[in-house]
Amino acid sequence: QVQLVESGGRLVQAGDSLILSCATSGFTFSRYVMAWFRQAPGKERQFVAAVSWGGDKTRYADSVKGRFTISRDSAKNTVSLRMNSLKVEDTAVYYCAASYESNWSAMGISGVYSHWGQGTQVFVSS
Repeated sequence: QVQLVESGGRLVQAGDSLILSCATSGFTFSRYVMAWFRQAPGKERQFVAAVSWGGDKTRYADSVKGRFTISRDSAKNTVSLRMNSLKVEDTAVYYCAASYESNWSAMGISGVYSHWGQGTQVFVSS
């Protein structure tokens, strides 16, 4: 049974840092691109960051570039998202996702991800 379980979301203040984690099981972690998406109230789900199968490539949305860092631990089958300099507009439910897609250029598209977690809420206050 495939499982992706996010944790770490909470209420923080603007300028704070936060680390989200995603524990996975039930699939061959090393064969999947891992990513984070987020969805704010009333908005569509948007891409945040992705990390390649071996962890050697990363990709970020322009809105988080330079502030967020995605990483993966293949020994623990986990993926993390370190978020620095949080802004009010980072408030959203953050989802962990896994994709077997081999086309790295497509990693910003939610449709290529086959496995999703239930999400963890991040709320950034001003």
